[in-house]
This record gives sequence, C-alpha cells and structure tokens, in this order.
Amino acid sequence: MAHEQVFLRVVEAGSLKAAAEQLNTAPSSVSRRIAALEQSLGVKLLQRSTRRSVPTEAGQRYYQGLRSLVAEKEALEAQIRRQTDTPSGLLRVAAPQEFGATFVVPVITELQNRYPELAVELILGSRFEDLASQDIDVAIRVGQLPDSGLICRRLGDVPRVLVAASTFFNDRALPVSPDDLKALDFIFYGRESARRPIALTGPEGRVDVMVNGRLCVNHLATIRDLVSEGRGVHLGPVWTFREGLSNGSLVALLPDFQLEAFPLHALYKQTPYVPAKIRQFIDRMVLACTPEALGDSRGMEHG
Repeated sequence: MAHEQVFLRVVEAGSLKAAAEQLNTAPSSVSRRIAALEQSLGVKLLQRSTRRSVPTEAGQRYYQGLRSLVAEKEALEAQIRRQTDTPSGLLRVAAPQEFGATFVVPVITELQNRYPELAVELILGSRFEDLASQDIDVAIRVGQLPDSGLICRRLGDVPRVLVAASTFFNDRALPVSPDDLKALDFIFYGRESARRPIALTGPEGRVDVMVNGRLCVNHLATIRDLVSEGRGVHLGPVWTFREGLSNGSLVALLPDFQLEAFPLHALYKQTPYVPAKIRQFIDRMVLACTPEALGDSRGMEHG
C-alpha cells in the first residue's frame, strides 16, 4: 500500500494504532511510512500522541486534496471498467440489531443473489459515531439525527405503539387517559428511555407523561417476549408487535391518542462519487421500508 493511502487511513482511523489494526500491520510500520511521506514532502503532516493522531494544518489540506483525488480516481476506474452500475467489492453496513435482522438482511440477500461479486459485512448494534473511523459505508439509524457532515436519505417513519399483553389487564383496568399510564409497570428500551416522558397528542393537544418501570432491556425481541408474557407495558415500534396485535394477544393502549413516529435514515459519507453498491443498497432499502412494512396500518397505527 502506498504511503499516501496509509496517511489517509491514519487520519480516518484517528490514530496510528487503529490504522495499523485495520491494515493488519504493526503501528511501527505505519509510523515509518508516515515519516517517509513527511520527509518526501518536507512538512509535518500529523501531530502524534499515544491515543490520537491529528492532522496539522498542512496535513489537513493534504488529506482533503488527496481524498478528493482518490475519489475521482475510483470513479474513473469504475467507469473505465464499466462497473458504474454494477455493485461489487465489500459493502459494510451498520444497523440497529433487530431492525437490521428484519429489514436489512432481506435487502442484502437480494443484492448478493443478483450481484455475485458483492461481498457484505453487516454490523448490528446501536451506536455508530464515526463512519470514517469505523470504515462503514452505510449506517441505518432510527430517531433524530445529530448534526454531522454525512449525507442522509430518509427511508421512512417508524410508527410506535403503547402495547401490553391482553392478560396484563386481567386484574387491572385499561387506561383511558394519559395519566392512567403512571400506575402501570413499563419495560424500557435502555435507561435513556426511562428518563424521557412519553408525549401523546389527543383532542386537547399534547401531553407529556412520566411513567414508571423496573426493567430496562436493550433488545427488542426480548422486550416483545416479556410484553407477551404480561410483564409490563412498552412503547415501541409497531412492526415489532405486529403479530400479537393482529391475533389479539397484545393490545394497543390509548388508541385515541397519537404517538410521535421516529424518522428512519440511511447515512453515508460525502464523496464526489457514490459507488453503485451504496446507491443500490439504499434504493432497495427505500423500497423495503414502506409504511405498511414499518407498521403504518389501520387498526394498529399510533404515530
């Protein structure tokens, strides 16, 4: 690998050690290559420390120009090889665990069946702070997005529902107002959800309600099982509970109130040329994430 490519990897990974791990080599080897590049240019490109390697002013200018040249070179090579519209190479996708298993896996399967030269690495989890440093091509995110330099494409909206097992109300009354939720035991998706009020919009406008619960779980499939067993109430995506809502084993609470849907986006890095593997994956995700697939169906919708 050329010294320039090693420099790009160090900047994007954030440290010599991280870049070395990605390149499957020793940090000392990466350090020697950077030193050789600096010597040939006659300028210091990186401020090094044990944990971080930050570009100098000259290094930042060199990185931006070099990254642009690399992107143009890749675009030109793709055109020359007539692969502009043919996904190939490695596509690295990050997505929330249960959403990825339900919605992303079928899209990946479809793409790989059609394009045998496409390899995919699907990374399932909740947090992907920096696509560049983690070498991720596309990240699927549910919820409000922080400001970033990434390109985002809206895939749809994820309706949510207040849901509980029908048996949960064998010995208690169904709630008829938002205040009634305070007396119910909730199951939360992570501790952050337990700290936020539930916002409902009804005939008299919006109301925020703080609810209580003794159990936090960061796995939707487990929450679905717990709710189905009558362990508590949950505020979550309709698609997760579709089967139980359809067969009557689960019940949607406060049907006259609306709950805010969560936006769903695909994020990718801004480059002069977007490879076919990224474009076609996102296009197919748009087709997969229809309102019906995400749970926006009459009789079950809550936001």
